[in-house]
Amino acid sequence: MSGDHSHASISAGARHKGPLLAAFALLATFMVVEVAAGLITNSLALLSDAGHMLTDVIGIGMALAAIQLAQRSTRSHQTFGLYRLEILAALANAVLLFGVAIYVLFEAVRRFSEPPEVLGTPMLIVAVLGLCANLGAFALLRSGSKESLNLEGAYLEVLSDTIGSVGVIIAAIVLQLTGWGWVDPVVGVGIGLFILPRTWRLGAKAVRILVQAAPPDLDLDAMRSSLAAIPGVTDVHDLHVWTLTSDMEVASAHLMVSTGVDTHTVLDRARSLLADDHAIAHATLQVEPDDHEGCADVHW
Repeated sequence: MSGDHSHASISAGARHKGPLLAAFALLATFMVVEVAAGLITNSLALLSDAGHMLTDVIGIGMALAAIQLAQRSTRSHQTFGLYRLEILAALANAVLLFGVAIYVLFEAVRRFSEPPEVLGTPMLIVAVLGLCANLGAFALLRSGSKESLNLEGAYLEVLSDTIGSVGVIIAAIVLQLTGWGWVDPVVGVGIGLFILPRTWRLGAKAVRILVQAAPPDLDLDAMRSSLAAIPGVTDVHDLHVWTLTSDMEVASAHLMVSTGVDTHTVLDRARSLLADDHAIAHATLQVEPDDHEGCADVHW
């Protein structure tokens, strides 16, 4: 039996800890301003944007906490470390976003029947400042979102906030020019509907990792065939592939070989094949002679 135990010394999320911390500070500072302004102006669109910014702050805070915990030394009962906490943080972000979107939609429906007076000028000023803050955080998180599902969650929240800020600006301008009070809840509904499908996709990705499904872009049949094609291998069974955290795939398999075959050569070729053709650096492979008895294929 052999395993490649060379865990990456630092996760994708940890490599972008600095930008994540900067985005957290920027959004936390402005969130206080936007919440106060939303209450003063009585704008649902502005309050919804502030609510999304609050989830940004909470979500990024959880992301930072997950990264910090994941970098701690592995304890005896945490054989894979705490990398999976990044995925839990991403799922929590999705749940938070979903809750905010539902609240905004509910409040918007109520306001259609009883539209309150909204202060357009302060609403516009704060929305423009909010857009600047979101663009700054957006730039900080963009590169990291391509490597880490945890950072992707934070990035999607900031992206939705950026779109939301644009919507609030449009609503404020229309309100100033026409006095149409219904534009505020309409923009609130638009923001909520924009966020929901993206939140669903993020949550689905996190759940897929948590249930240890194989990566969606991986062809398991092709992997099994390529392993079986290694000279000397007569059978491949108990093949399992899953994602530990973003950009960290793991595999295990039993390789049955003909009696007398050099198992070291088979093992080296199998590990190279998984790393080069399937980008799986951590693989635990059990090589068994074909006359060995007692290893049953596990059907799960």
